Amino acid sequence: MKILVTGATGKLGSIVIETLLETVPATNLAVSVRNPEKAESLRDRGVDVRYGDFDQPETLDKAFAGIDRLLLVSTDGDNETRIRQHAAAVAAAKRANVGFIAYTSLGNASENTIFLAPVHRATEEAIINSGIPYSFLRNNWYLENETASIQAVLGGAPWLTSAGSGKVGWAARRDYAQAAAAVLTGEGHENTAYELSGKLLAQEELASILAGVLGREVPVQQVDDATYAGIMTSAGVPDPVIPILVGIQSAIRDGALEVESNDLQNLLGHPATPIDEALRQIVKEIQS
Repeated sequence: MKILVTGATGKLGSIVIETLLETVPATNLAVSVRNPEKAESLRDRGVDVRYGDFDQPETLDKAFAGIDRLLLVSTDGDNETRIRQHAAAVAAAKRANVGFIAYTSLGNASENTIFLAPVHRATEEAIINSGIPYSFLRNNWYLENETASIQAVLGGAPWLTSAGSGKVGWAARRDYAQAAAAVLTGEGHENTAYELSGKLLAQEELASILAGVLGREVPVQQVDDATYAGIMTSAGVPDPVIPILVGIQSAIRDGALEVESNDLQNLLGHPATPIDEALRQIVKEIQS
């Protein structure tokens, strides 16, 4: 059985590959990357490094050839670009007779109101329509997404949010990666959708856990969206990014990420990394 991971030099894909290498022979693993030079270390370890560019679908036919199980890691970019790229990847997987697709989706993708959701809905639909057996890994929210907020707190700022009492199922990126590896190597995951979520927490609760990690108070500043945008602008956040950040806060406030599930720990075979432990690691990386 040959397993291929796309985006394997990215933040999530790289951890998936490292996890797979712990139990799967390197000769059974392949990666599809836009820049093979960045994956030379994997090639040196025996991993089959292939060139694949989602914007050049013809390259994906060769990249996906002979693959039994594929992890399609969602790409970056605007919604239109991502939908196009993902559709090209699914079509290439169909042409290559890939036997199974695991896709890194979004929590409650079929009904989620967050602005990112259309990408994942469209991709899930494309995979279903392809007829290829699948597993949707509906990742709730990476705790690492809060790194900028944690940096600001370390610099003396309060925990700034306009998300109100909305809750999020934060989990460490490594946990999501290990869950993906478990699906790729396990059995009985065909045509499944897993809601991968940590314990639901509000902003104040996350800030309180961070306070415990830092050993000092972390004040929370709850504001409206317009004030949040203004503060982000004054902090030097690029203008095109501001609506994205505000959109995330607004969606959280509306409950878009309030998805309760035990699927993550069930796939891991143990509880997810405690949030204080994961926060401690992020703080350590910021300060190193």
